[in-house]
Amino acid sequence: MYQENVVVGIVWVGGWMGGWMDGWMNEWMDGWMGGWVDGWMDGWMDGWMDGWMDGWMDGWIGWMDGWMDGWMDGWMDGWMDWMDGWMDGWMDGWMDGWMDGWMDGWMDGWMGGWMDGWMDGWMDGWVDGWMDGWMDGWMDGWMDGWMDGWMDGRMDGWTDGRMDG
Repeated sequence: MYQENVVVGIVWVGGWMGGWMDGWMNEWMDGWMGGWVDGWMDGWMDGWMDGWMDGWMDGWIGWMDGWMDGWMDGWMDGWMDWMDGWMDGWMDGWMDGWMDGWMDGWMDGWMGGWMDGWMDGWMDGWVDGWMDGWMDGWMDGWMDGWMDGWMDGRMDGWTDGRMDG
C-alpha cells in the first residue's frame, strides 16, 4: 500500500510536471513560436513581399521604381527595422522575462514549496506513520499472533494427533 501510494504520487506529480508542463512548453509554445509566427513571418510576409510587392514593383516600373527606391526603401529600412527592434525587444524582453521570471518563480517557488512541504509532509507524516504504526502493528500483532497461535495450535494438535494416532 505504501509503495503504491509512493508510486502513484511520483507518477502523478512527475507525469504532470514532465508531461503537461513540458508538453505545453515544448509543444504549444515552440509550435506557436516556430510554427505560426515563423510561418507567418516566412510565409505570408515573405510571400507578400516577394510575390505581390515584386509583381507590383516590376509592373509599374518607372515612377513606381523611383518611388520604391526613395520612399519605400526609406520606409522599408526604417519601419521594417522596427520589426527587428520592437519584435526582438518584445521577444527577448517581455517573453524571456516572463519565461525566466514568473514561470521560473512559479516553478521554483509554489511548486517547489508544495513538493517539499505538503507532499513531503504527507509522505513523512501520514504515510510513514500509517506504515510504521497501524500496518506494522497489524503485522506484528494480529497476523503474528494468528500465525503463532491458531496455525501452530492446529499443526501441533491435529498433525501430532494424526501422527500419534
